[in-house]
Amino acid sequence: MSLTLEAYHRLTPLPREGGFLYVKPGARGYRDPVYEALQKAVAPFGERALDLNPGVGWASLPLEGRMAVERLETSRAAFRCLERSGLRARLAPPWEAEEGAYDLVVLTLPAGRGTAYVEATLVAAARALRLGGRAYLAGDKNKGFERYFKEAKALFGYGEVIRREGPVRVALLEKEKEAPPLPALWRSFQARLFGETFTFHHLPGVFSAGKVDPASILLLQALRQALGPEGVRGKRVLDLGAGYGALTLPLARWGGEVTAVEDDLVSVLSLERSLAENRLRARVLHSDVDEALTEGERFDIIVTNPPFHVGGAVILDVAQAFVEAAAARLMPGGGFFLVANPFLKYEPLLEERFGAFKTLLVREYKVLYAQKEGGRR
Repeated sequence: MSLTLEAYHRLTPLPREGGFLYVKPGARGYRDPVYEALQKAVAPFGERALDLNPGVGWASLPLEGRMAVERLETSRAAFRCLERSGLRARLAPPWEAEEGAYDLVVLTLPAGRGTAYVEATLVAAARALRLGGRAYLAGDKNKGFERYFKEAKALFGYGEVIRREGPVRVALLEKEKEAPPLPALWRSFQARLFGETFTFHHLPGVFSAGKVDPASILLLQALRQALGPEGVRGKRVLDLGAGYGALTLPLARWGGEVTAVEDDLVSVLSLERSLAENRLRARVLHSDVDEALTEGERFDIIVTNPPFHVGGAVILDVAQAFVEAAAARLMPGGGFFLVANPFLKYEPLLEERFGAFKTLLVREYKVLYAQKEGGRR
């Protein structure tokens, strides 16, 4: 049975000392062995602590009530949980941490976001600590822990592994020297799509940094073949999981009235800058699937290149929620375009929610199309 939109958005309370910890589908950090190992290892040190990759807040929970704990989170889904749990958090990338302000830093390595993001996060952690401050670093040795731990020791001055659980490692580091400046964060690249040139600007950690991914190009090709070059002009278009704008920018240039929703704040910031630099307009919302949209909003066309990696595991909750949101948010007669890896079985879900679907293109990826029947809700 598919995950309903209501079930996806539901926050579930788990009892904890002094209250509840809320979790939900699509929010990382719960029932994750790296976060579990880190939670078992952390101990208070000093007065102020910072969690730089908190997810729902699981790893730094033992510090709550024993230190002043702050959390920087980029995921809207995870932030919704943190807020509901009453844990102190703000929406910000890790490199916005206050410099020299903390006695303790807690960090689950964001290995799935790529080397540039991890390295910027490690520098941010070192800069956030006062001299003599400590950091707990957790990760999976199959996902780069040894390499990143070595880099962290070079940054901090001292470190040792204090916990091993299968492939998971937890290290304790101490800041013995001044931290270097942050690396340059912004990058840009040009892409020529269907005869037009776009300049994309992005921060570390966004999906398909440095080039437009072939799945997005295939979706745009299928959309133009189905609707014609002028097919989106004047239409209300929703880009579900917009990333840095590989679909949003072309759709906006082709005359669509585009709303782009994206869970990751770093991608949102990248998309906003790319739109401005290309002199294009779209409405950009930091949103857990369709959570930031108003209740009655409907669209003529919905497109998505959905994610299927959350915290490094293959989890289809978010992608299923995208299909459910498309079914709920389309106008009668509106069309839904989805691109995916061939091995991901969206077809039964589309048939269940829309009654029928078409396969428009199949290459390295497949583009599926479903239409909302007139008068069907």
